Amino acid sequence: MKWKGIASVAVAVCFVWAGMAGAAETIKIGVLAPLTGPAAADGLSVQNSLQLALERVNAEGGILGQKVELVIYDDRSEAKDAIGLARKLIEQDKIVAFVGGSYSNPTRAVAPIFQEEKIPQVAAYAVHPDVTKAGNYNFRNGFLGKVEGQSAAYAAVKMLKAKRISLLTSDNDFGRELAEGFKSYIATKAGGAATIVSAQVYPMAEKDFRPYLTKIKQDNPDLILASGYYFQTGPTVKQARELGIKATIVGEEGADSPKFVEIAGPQAAEGFVIVTNLNRDDKRPEVQKFLSTYEQRFKIQPDMVGASAYDAFMIIVDSIKRAKSTKGPDIRNAIASVKNFNGLTGEIKRFTAGGEVVKDVQVQIVKDGRFRYLGVVTDPDVITP
Repeated sequence: MKWKGIASVAVAVCFVWAGMAGAAETIKIGVLAPLTGPAAADGLSVQNSLQLALERVNAEGGILGQKVELVIYDDRSEAKDAIGLARKLIEQDKIVAFVGGSYSNPTRAVAPIFQEEKIPQVAAYAVHPDVTKAGNYNFRNGFLGKVEGQSAAYAAVKMLKAKRISLLTSDNDFGRELAEGFKSYIATKAGGAATIVSAQVYPMAEKDFRPYLTKIKQDNPDLILASGYYFQTGPTVKQARELGIKATIVGEEGADSPKFVEIAGPQAAEGFVIVTNLNRDDKRPEVQKFLSTYEQRFKIQPDMVGASAYDAFMIIVDSIKRAKSTKGPDIRNAIASVKNFNGLTGEIKRFTAGGEVVKDVQVQIVKDGRFRYLGVVTDPDVITP
């Protein structure tokens, strides 16, 4: 494949960490993340978490006797930027594997490129099915949108005992996939226990959610699915409480950020529930060490975005070690054979033949300004893609 289209992304931010001054040879792993733009908080979380992961791996001796180098570019969550940068990572930087540290739109845009070049990708948190449908070199450590949507519905009905539900979702890949999964569960698996009384979508750039929320208030639901990113759900929850809406509000991993609480305000955020893949009350020492180290180092709470990127990187590292090779096909086969991998985001039981992760879905609730454990979804019919 010829390297082309780079001029349009020439000003992109790039961070390169080799972990060893003057290293003659390193094993390079590429990353794209939204380091600037409206999703910059998620990009920063990816960058910070991968820094911790890289330090750990290189302190333990690297891989196959070589240090690891991370090459991170800013895709601004834009597909057109991501495509050019993916080619740059392949043709110029010579990466052996790729961590998809960005949203669905850019991640699914680059998936066919990595497939064609036989470079394995592990997508950290992009939910769209096209990411893995691009071919067998593409894996997803985060949840498929349908799985996450079903899990949100499971939590709403089984854990929170919702009867009347209103949907308010972002009109993009992320919001649409989650809404479909939610609706599917209510229609086929809820056993008539709950009804969707209204469903609305809003554009990505929306900031005033009051017209949507006013209608929801009239519909009188006992639970609202507010699906979107932290910069959307934060204002949604804040404005809902200002309008006097008392219903339980449920979100998902897009709201899994300390920025959500900051935007919504501690009082409005209290009691907000999300389905996600990071349990802050996980008692495993490696999880608690990551959480405390991250907060001490970066002066902000960690989130699922960063933990997912950390796991994606460590899956690649583990796979290269087991393959004893940096060749794409060998790494791909090793990733495909992952079993019971002990990640920050829980035990990764396996990847399906289609590259989808199988693991439990965490349910968290905001208490005193922090996400805490509420429950976990383990039902195989819900969590298996």
